[in-house]
Amino acid sequence: MHQTTYPLTLHVFLQVAYELHLVMVRLPSRLFAYRTASVDDLHPSEWQVPPHCVPIHANVTTYDWQPLAQATQFDIVMMDPPWQLATANPTRGVALGYSQLTDQDIVNLPIPSLQSDGFLFVWVINAKYKFTLDLFDRWGYKLVDEIVWVKMTVNRRMAKSHGYYLQHAKEVCLVGKKGSDPPGTERCVGSDIIYSERRGQSQKPEEIYQLIEELVPNGKYLEIFGRKNNLHNYWVTVGNEVTGTGLPTEDEAALKANKAIPGAVYGARN
Repeated sequence: MHQTTYPLTLHVFLQVAYELHLVMVRLPSRLFAYRTASVDDLHPSEWQVPPHCVPIHANVTTYDWQPLAQATQFDIVMMDPPWQLATANPTRGVALGYSQLTDQDIVNLPIPSLQSDGFLFVWVINAKYKFTLDLFDRWGYKLVDEIVWVKMTVNRRMAKSHGYYLQHAKEVCLVGKKGSDPPGTERCVGSDIIYSERRGQSQKPEEIYQLIEELVPNGKYLEIFGRKNNLHNYWVTVGNEVTGTGLPTEDEAALKANKAIPGAVYGARN
């Protein structure tokens, strides 16, 4: 199985990134008073990978997680699963630009091996609330909070979209905790409500990263199912779209040989 390799070992890269992070946060804040444009506003040819991120281009259902778990234990794990929806045509005119995973594929993720103590952030859809709470129990987490993202338009109005009974203008991220607080964990930070503009399909607000880094400063952060727009300095991001240049090599081979990507489904399973 082919996986992207890097000139430095992951353990060394993580250590260097962490030390650079400590240096950066100690510099005067006035040096960073400006912000570069969002990746959403840039043409792909102008966008560059953040210099201190760790992108891993892989199918999460076939990726060998053991070396990553052995290299480090994460203070934060965040994921936005491509939930399998209930019917073959669930979105009433809204096309999905990505494949979905079955509940069992998500259950099989080795989250417990990646985190001995820390917080798990999982973005959920309405139909998967109970499933996610049961998943927290299965993986050894206790629900401690939830974050609501209220989607806004550029005119600061609620950005309503399709729903089964009511129009939807929010997304929810459930927060679980396992074991002890990570070192340096802060209390009573930020807010459990995020007001932020709606982005591209499946893209989450930048504020979630700021909130997490306030909660656990200088932490070890992992995002699963990340895309190119999710890459952030000092985060490890695993997903089959982190490069923005196509599928991982092993998925391309499987698609060519079997006309299917391992673990991927579209709509309801027949």
